[in-house]
Amino acid sequence: MLGIFHTAVAQAPEELHSPAVPPSLGASPRRPKNPDDILKDFHAAHSGHSFSATFAAGAALSFVSAQSPRTSFRQRLFCGFDDVYCMFAGSLHNLSSLIRQYGLCSKTTNDALLVIEAYRTLRDRGPYPADQVVKDLGGSFAFIVYDNKAGTVFAALSSDGGVPLFWGIAADGSVVICDDLDVVKASCGKSYAPFPIGCMFHSEGGLRSFEHPLNKMKAMPRVDSEGVMCGASFKVDTYSRINSMPRVGSAADWTSWQGSC
Repeated sequence: MLGIFHTAVAQAPEELHSPAVPPSLGASPRRPKNPDDILKDFHAAHSGHSFSATFAAGAALSFVSAQSPRTSFRQRLFCGFDDVYCMFAGSLHNLSSLIRQYGLCSKTTNDALLVIEAYRTLRDRGPYPADQVVKDLGGSFAFIVYDNKAGTVFAALSSDGGVPLFWGIAADGSVVICDDLDVVKASCGKSYAPFPIGCMFHSEGGLRSFEHPLNKMKAMPRVDSEGVMCGASFKVDTYSRINSMPRVGSAADWTSWQGSC
């Protein structure tokens, strides 16, 4: 799965961006690509097994079916409901109990639709903090949600790290999120890194740990095999705490997390 989001939709952490490498250093000349080229390369790599959906607000979602020889055997889902779209990889071991919790139909609800419903509940009338809702998703998973009405993206990766997920920055500054490392490396030059486990990212709230919501995130510089700066890894800063994690109701947007930085 691949999601590309223009800077009008989402802003990646500044630390994820690596400066251009001078040719004099003898490093790889790989340069970031524009979103259109990234999509073309993605479909070429998964010829006959992929499709894309693009949106006027500046977002693109590309999905690969389980029949592609380059994909793993884990479950992969793409769903849309009420102009909210979800790409999901992995599985929720507590799906049945979550379906009952949200009052959904067990015959028609899969993992991706459950994530959409959880997102819509938080967005519209969430009685709990976002971190608690994501933490309640038991299993090994990665997902990317795009809300076309709000023009926002929401992504998360389970704390066990069982599903790979990476992110980076395209040539025009767009955020690239993908479960294929080769795609991210070829698309983002040196401005990429693994997506941090146990974390969630939202257009307005930025990057947060849902395992440790009262702690800030700290960027750790990465150096590749050529000795060149290569994005940053993000880890929970155990020595820096957020004063409070505000609860929100139907009158407020759950994604704001204001005062948490």
